[in-house]
Amino acid sequence: MTRFVGIGLFIVSMALLIIAAVVPAQAQKLGPDGAPNPTASVTDQGALLKQAPRIEGRIDIPDRKASVLEQPAGRTWDYFHEVLLHWSATVVIVGTILLLGLAYLIIGRVRIAEGRSGHKILRFKAFERFSHWLTAVSFVVLGLTGLNITFGKIVLLPLVGPDTFSDVAQAAKYVHNFTSFSFVAGLVLIAVIFFKDNFPAKVDIDWLKQGGGFIRNKHAPAGRFNLGEKLVFWFSLAAGVAVSASGFLLLFPFYGTDIPEMQLAQVVHAVVAILFIALILAHIYIGTLGMEGAFEAMATGEVDLNWAKEHHDLWLARQLKEDHRDEPAATPAE
Repeated sequence: MTRFVGIGLFIVSMALLIIAAVVPAQAQKLGPDGAPNPTASVTDQGALLKQAPRIEGRIDIPDRKASVLEQPAGRTWDYFHEVLLHWSATVVIVGTILLLGLAYLIIGRVRIAEGRSGHKILRFKAFERFSHWLTAVSFVVLGLTGLNITFGKIVLLPLVGPDTFSDVAQAAKYVHNFTSFSFVAGLVLIAVIFFKDNFPAKVDIDWLKQGGGFIRNKHAPAGRFNLGEKLVFWFSLAAGVAVSASGFLLLFPFYGTDIPEMQLAQVVHAVVAILFIALILAHIYIGTLGMEGAFEAMATGEVDLNWAKEHHDLWLARQLKEDHRDEPAATPAE
């Protein structure tokens, strides 16, 4: 009998100890009126703040990143996105436009020295032009909607107000996301079609020595693409791959990436995109205002014979030779 009493006293003692441990913790979760305290936590604020600069709590869901309240890289990323990106993008884009304007004032438009011959030669086939314009239009749409993400709050929001800006920003984000697929398709087509014509060649050195066709009294020899066009091709291809890869990581967040890697992807995407815009601005300038007859190559596919002779003489000679070879032989007179 004494043995059972001892066991009973032991059980009661353990129960009292458990209650003594649980009640204070439970009391912390209840307010003065006995209602649950919404500010109560398993980990108190003091313990969390001691973890600074990285503060991580405890959660019941398996998504570990949701438990991170603060991280040093987050402050760095925020400073980049809200300060450095705004200033650097402004300097790069506005600076590029000013330099191109200065080039136009100093050099002017490069005219066809001998004037138009009135004869045309095919430079780009229909599918080649389609691939170019698919990529070009997609790029312009991506550039404008992407710049809205960076500068929209600064430039557009004060002009249209928060409600309209919210609608515009949401639409721009959807357009940006879906246009990325057509851009990648165009980029792949351009890479496949023009890859073989953009390898470096000895004539590229001669083209560079002669000032690339921008010095009026010097002739710069070139094949189908000159050195400047080749550099635009390779830089565009590299930049296109970088913005596409980083963009798809942002489009499908946290599929194999964590918070720091997502922040890195956003930084790479933004920096490469800004430099890409500057490069394409120069490309557009040369193809329109900068050089007479250049835009026709991608507009109609044909260029003036004298233009081809002045800017792509080696390619022209090869084309004329092939065209002459393809002509049917003259039938001898009987």
